[in-house]
Order: sequence, then C-alpha cells, then structure tokens
Amino acid sequence: MINRSYIFIALLLSVSAISSKSYGHDKPALLEGPYLGQNLPGLTPEVFAPGFVSTEHRDGSGFFTPDMKAFYFTRRDNSSGKWSLMTFQSEDNQWRESEVGPRVGRPIFSPDGNTMHLGKKYKERTKTGWSAIKSLGSPYEEIRIMRLVSSAQGTYFLDEGTRDGNGVIRYSRLVNGKREAPKPLSKAINTGKWNAHPFIAADESYILWDGERKRGFGDNDIYISFKQQDGSWGDAINLGDKVNTDSEENGAYVTPDGKYLFFNRNGDIYWLDTKIIEALRPKEQVIYNKGANLDRKCAALN
Repeated sequence: MINRSYIFIALLLSVSAISSKSYGHDKPALLEGPYLGQNLPGLTPEVFAPGFVSTEHRDGSGFFTPDMKAFYFTRRDNSSGKWSLMTFQSEDNQWRESEVGPRVGRPIFSPDGNTMHLGKKYKERTKTGWSAIKSLGSPYEEIRIMRLVSSAQGTYFLDEGTRDGNGVIRYSRLVNGKREAPKPLSKAINTGKWNAHPFIAADESYILWDGERKRGFGDNDIYISFKQQDGSWGDAINLGDKVNTDSEENGAYVTPDGKYLFFNRNGDIYWLDTKIIEALRPKEQVIYNKGANLDRKCAALN
C-alpha cells in the first residue's frame, strides 16, 4: 500500500516546481564581491545576475564604471512599459540597487569615466555627482543616435536608427582640438542592414557591433572587426554560434578590465570570457599590437 504522506510531499514538490518563475530562486540577503558576486563565466554565455539584473522585465545595455564599483543597465517594466536607468553600487563590498531615472539613449561611459554618453546627449561628472543632461548639438542632433561611444583618443563611434535598417555607423575624430563631422565607416562594417550599437576598444584596436547579414545565424548577430596596420578595418567576423543564435543579439560591451563581454538577448543580459575575442584576433594584429606596446614603453623610458 502506498504511503499517503509520501504522496502528499511529492505533490507539494511538484506544485512548487510549477509555480516557480524562471528567475524565482530565493535571493540572498546581500550581493558581495566583484561582478555583483556572480560566478565567473567561461566561453559559453550565461545570464548575468539572474533575479537581480536579468529579471522578468526587459533588461539590457549593462556597463560598469571604470573602477568596477558601479554597474548600470536599462530596464523596461513589463506592466507599465516605462524605461529606466538602473544601477547597482558597491559599498563596503556589498551591492545595492537603485533607480537613477528615465532612460535616455543607450547609456555608456567614456573610458575615463568622466562622461556618460546618452546617444546624442551626455552628462559630465562633477564634484557632487553628475551634470544636467546636455546636447552634443549639430550635426549629432540631426542623427537618430541609439548608442554613441568614445575611445581613449576621444574618437566618437555612433549609429543611426532608421525605419528601413539602412542607417550607417559613423566615426568622428578630434583633430587639433576640434571635432570633425561624422563620417561613415567602411563597407567592412556598413554592409547588410540594421548595423547598430557600436562598441570601440579604448585603444581602437577593434570594434564590435550588431547587424543582419545574409550569412548570419538569423536576425541581428554580433560582429567584430580588427584594425589593420594601415589603419583600415578588417573584414567583419561573426562571433559564432555560442554568442549568436536565431534570436536577436545586440549591444555588445567589454568590461573596463577587458575580461568579460556583455551583450543582450531576449530581454536579458548575458556575459562570457573575452578569450573569444582573442581567439578571433588575426595573428598579424597580435604581433602588430605587441610591437606598438614596445614602442610606447621605449618612448616612456626616453
């Protein structure tokens, strides 16, 4: 005869399993340690901070401050449709969440952390926090910018959101202290459709972006191009089937310490080790970069 107590316990366990949400594990009282206390990923993308950053809402565009003590991301509340800029701040090795305010553009920091780019807008760091939102002015106001990023040299890289997907990714350098008009990047980047959300390495050695191409995995994929010795951009390289799927992947970003690649997929933020980038880097560029670093060290000694 079957034990009724056993049946009752089994039913409780099955009901509990059915009612639990995909992010519904019990939250620990505190998030402690680097990277919001998360277990570090390898070369297989994992959801970042499930239940905290990646939730039942639409979360994306995650990025750290250069000192890695604050993590910002955007969230669209599923019930209200409201977009917000959220943050986790580390204080005494413990991470605490708060809402910064409404989302403007696709926020991201400059390499020195003194500017928060907000598409065609921006904020500057002050002694007491952040300035009011400012405009980049013309010609940026005339471009429907989703994400604008800058390199350590001050070069802007920006996209253009269009209804037909034919917008291009542009760059704008500082020349003798003056900013030149934005120019389209080469066909190595601006091929296919929906090219958007650029991320530039601080030293401009590579650029990441997402777009739709005939030989992709379906919808938008994330691509990378490495800068060549002559200053041109190399052929676009698809990040492969571990990152790209038949869903839309976008918004690639590399942490300031260079260790992890973040991106968006299906309303969640994913991350993985940046060894995937080094595995794709052409050997001739590795040699070139080592030579450039040696030249810089010699110049510093002289």
